[in-house]
Amino acid sequence: MHKEDGLKALKFTDGNYLKFLEAGIRNGNPILIENIAEEMDPAIEPLLQKQIVVKGNNMTLKLGDTIIEYDKNFKFLLTTKYSNPHYLPEVSTKVTLINFMITSEGLSDQLLGIVVEKENPELQTKKE
Repeated sequence: MHKEDGLKALKFTDGNYLKFLEAGIRNGNPILIENIAEEMDPAIEPLLQKQIVVKGNNMTLKLGDTIIEYDKNFKFLLTTKYSNPHYLPEVSTKVTLINFMITSEGLSDQLLGIVVEKENPELQTKKE
């Protein structure tokens, strides 16, 4: 989705991921951090809390010990390999969680709903 915008995929285990993250924030490039665990690096906490300071026309963010300019076009994405992660409530309130995992039972229910809606709309309305 953000490939044409110059998406950079990183991992917390990369030694220099903070430098790439800072560059993405400055330049407005999207950053994807892959394979996060249920606990995240505390260095990204100001970014998750959106601790952006507006001074005149400039927006800044303090990331670690560095104050950097924040580009409003910056996008921050996190992915995990866990099918059902359990994040602390403090993390869940700071991010939007989207589960892209499709189960065969869920897909079957959706398809059955579509068929019933086409064949017998009144029955589908009752179900809903």
